[in-house]
Amino acid sequence: MESSELRELLTPEGLRLLDSLPAFDPKADVVSQVARLRKAGHSPELVAAVLGQSRLRAKGRTKFGDFAERMLFTEAGLEQATRLAVASTHAGRFRRAGVTRVADLGCGIGGDALAFAALELGVLAVDRDEVTAAVATYNLAPWSGAEVRLGDAEQVDLAGVDGVFLDPARRTAGHANTSRIQDPSQWSPTLDTAFAFASRFPTGVKLGPGVDRDLLPSDAECQWISVDRSVVEVGVWFGALARPGVGRAALVFGPDGPSEMTAPGDSDDVDVAELSEYVYEPDGAVIRARLIGDLARTLDAHTISRDIAYLSSATARATPFAQCFRVIETFPLDEKRLRQELKTRGIGRVEIKKRGVDVDPAAFRKKLQLKGANEATLILTRVAGRHTALLCERVTAADLGAGA
Repeated sequence: MESSELRELLTPEGLRLLDSLPAFDPKADVVSQVARLRKAGHSPELVAAVLGQSRLRAKGRTKFGDFAERMLFTEAGLEQATRLAVASTHAGRFRRAGVTRVADLGCGIGGDALAFAALELGVLAVDRDEVTAAVATYNLAPWSGAEVRLGDAEQVDLAGVDGVFLDPARRTAGHANTSRIQDPSQWSPTLDTAFAFASRFPTGVKLGPGVDRDLLPSDAECQWISVDRSVVEVGVWFGALARPGVGRAALVFGPDGPSEMTAPGDSDDVDVAELSEYVYEPDGAVIRARLIGDLARTLDAHTISRDIAYLSSATARATPFAQCFRVIETFPLDEKRLRQELKTRGIGRVEIKKRGVDVDPAAFRKKLQLKGANEATLILTRVAGRHTALLCERVTAADLGAGA
C-alpha cells in the first residue's frame, strides 16, 4: 500500500466503504467489483485501497482471528507480523516480570504491541516507515495506553519505559515483494544493537527460527515456537524476562493448545539403535532447540541413524512434541521397487517425508505413478546409515486412546 492509497483509506468515507464491503471472496469478479465502486463515485486510489484491505483482512484472520476485521495491513507487514496467540505469550512474559511500559521497537503493523496493550501494559510502538507507523496507529487506536512514534529504534527516547521488545527488520524496505537480508549486521536495528538493549532493560528479541545458533547469547533464554508444526520464530529473552534455569525451550501450539519443553541447555543425544515398530517425527521447535534427546527419553525411544532427527520406539505414546507413525514395512530407497510395492497395495495417495536424503518429494511422487484407493506415509531417510524407505501409517490421538 502506497502513502497515497493510505491517505484515501484513512478518511471517514474510506473507512465506511471498507467496512461496508461483503466478506472477501477470492473467486469474485474483481473487474466487476471495481466497476461497481467506480460507478458509485469512488476514486481509483480508494477503490484499490479498500479492495486490497479486504483481501488482507481475510488473509489476516489466520494470525489475528476476529481482530483482523477491524485492522489495517500492508502486504509485508502482515507477512512479518507475529500471530496473536504467540504475541500473547510475549506480553505475558513482560507482565509476569512486572514491566509496566514496553517499548516495541520496530513494531511493524502493531501485532505484538496490540497484545501488550490488551494486557493493560503501556506501549511505546516505534517504526521508521511512515506508512507502517500510520497503520500501527490505526490498529492501536482502541487502547489509550498505546503510543506510536515514527522514528528509529536506536534513537528513540525511552524515558518512562521499563522493558524493550525488538523485532529487527530482516527484509528489504517496502510494503510488498520484499526479500530476506541474511547478514545480521544489515538488519534494522543490527543484531548486536538489539542485544545491547539488554544491558539497560529487560529485553526480548524476536528472530527468524533459522538464525545461526552461534549468534545467540549463552546468557539468554532461547525459545523456539511452532504453530501447527511450522516453526515461526525464536525468542531471545534477557534479564527478568528469562526464566531461571531455562536456556532452551520449545513451545508448540497444536490442536489442544500450547505445550512446552524446557531445559538448561541443549539436551544430550540418545543412542542409535535398530528400527522399532513406531517412528516419531519431532516437532521442528524441538529439533531447533536441540531437545530431541530429552524428548526421546520421555518416549523410551532412540535414534535410527546418527544425525537424523527421527526417533523409534517399540511403543506408541501420545505427545504434542512429535508425530507418530507405525512402520508397516521397510524397503531400500529404490524408485522402481517402491512403485511396484505401492501398486500391489493399491496405494494412490502418499504423504512423503524425508530427512537425510537428497530427494525432491514432489518429483519423487510423480515417478511413483500412484493408483488406488488406499493411502500411506512414506518416510525417506537413513536407517543405520543406509538409504531406506519406510512405508508407514499415521498413529492418531484416537488410535492412542484405543491403546495403540
